[in-house]
Amino acid sequence: MIKPSKVIFADEKLEKAFLGMDENDPLKKSIRKSIDRLKSNAFSGEPISKRLIPAEYTRKYHIDNLWIMDLSKEARLVYSVMTPNKVEILSVIIEYFDNHKDYEKRFKY
Repeated sequence: MIKPSKVIFADEKLEKAFLGMDENDPLKKSIRKSIDRLKSNAFSGEPISKRLIPAEYTRKYHIDNLWIMDLSKEARLVYSVMTPNKVEILSVIIEYFDNHKDYEKRFKY
């Protein structure tokens, strides 16, 4: 199922951190490519089991679904898909990780 979406960041702090990255930073380039993929298809990542969604995410962002996308061998981007109305689909970037260790820590692997 291919569903184009509008991509936003979950909070201003995360967006500012992304925008503040050097344009030549490989992580920023990977995030930009992922944003383009999400614009084309909100479901281009892999779903994460609901039981594995960190409680912090559900409390802070009130989400009930979470998706992951590989940015590189080590880096990951997690996002949620929302439909605030019957017309628009949002891909909401919750967090990105520049290494797998931080990702594993967040998800308690």
